[in-house]
Amino acid sequence: MLKATWNGIVLAESNDTINIEGNPYFPPESVNMEYFRKSDYHTTCPWKGLASYYDIVVDGKVNENAAWYYAEPKEGSPEKVGRDFSNYVAFWNGVKVED
Repeated sequence: MLKATWNGIVLAESNDTINIEGNPYFPPESVNMEYFRKSDYHTTCPWKGLASYYDIVVDGKVNENAAWYYAEPKEGSPEKVGRDFSNYVAFWNGVKVED
């Protein structure tokens, strides 16, 4: 089971992550949304499409744009990955993901 943590809090935990380009993506139902705040930041991947971001907020500390997801992956990308990854969440910027 993979677990994503930051500032001592479990942000997500799942046995059903999808590995895309070396990043584990957690299913939306495994993410503790209590600590997430939508960000205005976006990036674009040529084959996955538009990525949206969340800030993570724990005990008044903010980790800006530390999680991202694809609400509507680009056509053909779920087939490339092997399944739909809409709204699955990945992490970076100091968030630890480990077994």
